Amino acid sequence: MARTVGIGLQSFETIRERQCFYVDKTKFIKEWWENQDDVTLITRPRRFGKTLTMSMTEQFFSVKYAGRGDLFEGLSIWKDGKYRELQGIYPVISLSFANVKENGYEKVRYRICQILRDLYVQNYFLLDGDLLASGEKDYFNRISETMNEEDATMSLHYLSSFLSRYYNKKVIILLDEYDTPMQEAYVNGYWEELVSFTRSLFNSTFKTNPYLNRAIMTGISQVSRESIFSDLNNLEVVTTTSDKYADCFGFTEEEVFASLDEFGISDRKQEVKNWYDGFTFGSHTDIYNPWSVLNYLDKRKVGAYWANSSSNSLVGKLIREGNKEVKQRLEALMRGETFRVEIDEQIVYGELNTKRNSVWSLLLASGYLKALQVEYIEATGRWYYTLTLTNREVRMMFENMIRGWFSEQDENYNDFIKALLSDDLKAMNYYMNKVALAIFSTFDAGNKPSETAEPERFYHGFVLGLLVELADRYTVTSNRESGFGRYDVMLEPKQDDDGIILEFKVQDADDEKELSDTVKAALRQIDERKYEAALISKGVPKEKIRKYGFAFCGKKVLIG
Repeated sequence: MARTVGIGLQSFETIRERQCFYVDKTKFIKEWWENQDDVTLITRPRRFGKTLTMSMTEQFFSVKYAGRGDLFEGLSIWKDGKYRELQGIYPVISLSFANVKENGYEKVRYRICQILRDLYVQNYFLLDGDLLASGEKDYFNRISETMNEEDATMSLHYLSSFLSRYYNKKVIILLDEYDTPMQEAYVNGYWEELVSFTRSLFNSTFKTNPYLNRAIMTGISQVSRESIFSDLNNLEVVTTTSDKYADCFGFTEEEVFASLDEFGISDRKQEVKNWYDGFTFGSHTDIYNPWSVLNYLDKRKVGAYWANSSSNSLVGKLIREGNKEVKQRLEALMRGETFRVEIDEQIVYGELNTKRNSVWSLLLASGYLKALQVEYIEATGRWYYTLTLTNREVRMMFENMIRGWFSEQDENYNDFIKALLSDDLKAMNYYMNKVALAIFSTFDAGNKPSETAEPERFYHGFVLGLLVELADRYTVTSNRESGFGRYDVMLEPKQDDDGIILEFKVQDADDEKELSDTVKAALRQIDERKYEAALISKGVPKEKIRKYGFAFCGKKVLIG
């Protein structure tokens, strides 16, 4: 009989006591302990079992769970007598920043201080007796939501000292989702303020802490050493491209197929693989998204469970406001292509808008992209990654995101698509002007964008929209060579539709008095540079190729 799937359970103890479905990942405990790294930072996409792993690790080592070997009976870690002796013998400080999602620095500092206060409340017994000196007891009692920054940043250091002395053992510290406040700080504009506080907290906790045995931090991204880890030279970083713990997060194909057998749906293995396989950690391929697999086992049908499980606002912001190169590469990814790019896996949130290729680092860390190949060029000291979309579920997420950009003008955009397909030039002009007026700012980035930059940003967002809406009828490409130049947009029919070429031009006031002159210039360019050659070579008859020039002046558009 198949075990019950408990959706959303993140407590190892609860899963084991309820005898819910669980894939044995306890070998992580042994691997981590034997690696003997001081401080380990593990980055994995959201919903990949980081919180459950931290819960499992806490409940294995913590003195609060002494005598709870029953939680681990029958699992791989319990087969080793050496590790049975380690269960429940260490003081453990476990905390999570997963819910620190405030929109201002003072609010986020208050929220972190609440978490630190709760840790002290849980260990109130330390105030009994003479273990702490009077000054230490005074400090203990100052820990609150409103404590000053100096007390807050030293709180984990001092709690380590108190617990170490009480139990006569150095402590283990587990910090889950360490980077959630930093993502929120970037989105809401208080990054610089948070960096200073976080750097001081992490330095006193993980670097200058003689009471620390070892520690684990988990998160989605590897925040740059320069911003918050500048003093932590004892940090072992394990990213999605590292081989350490490669199969400890997410489900391997063997584990997924075994679960389908258990639930009596062995015939659906290919369906599950098509949707949820595709993640690669280190050299370990065929890693499945556990959140979606669990939901599939529970509901017995496919769906974009992982992609829809939380906000993708940061990803959407970076792509929507990104330059033309970002959008062109996303176009290629949406067509199932790959691209090779130099990447630094350390993410500098303060430079996400300005640092070239940082968006791809974040998308790789977040699980939306996977690295097919990683190359180190010794002569330059640079890393190059060949990237592609992870799987079908991720592709659907991007499609929905792109549709969302046009959501406020969805009816007008759909009407424009219909007019384009039916060659109704009057309707195309009417609806495109309504769409452009409403959403130009959506694709605009920067504080003082230029008039000429706005149409280009709009154009690339518009192309992504075409990719999504017309994927069943056309292969949409942009900025490709054909004839004697590069066309802007080409719609290659998959069946018997007309081929379509679009050229975008911003009005040059010196040479073009009217927008109609700009339209003529765009059409002339299509003909002179023989952009139709690519369609003709694909078997599209010349008489079935339509050409349109799009002329821009500010937020006004004229199509001819």
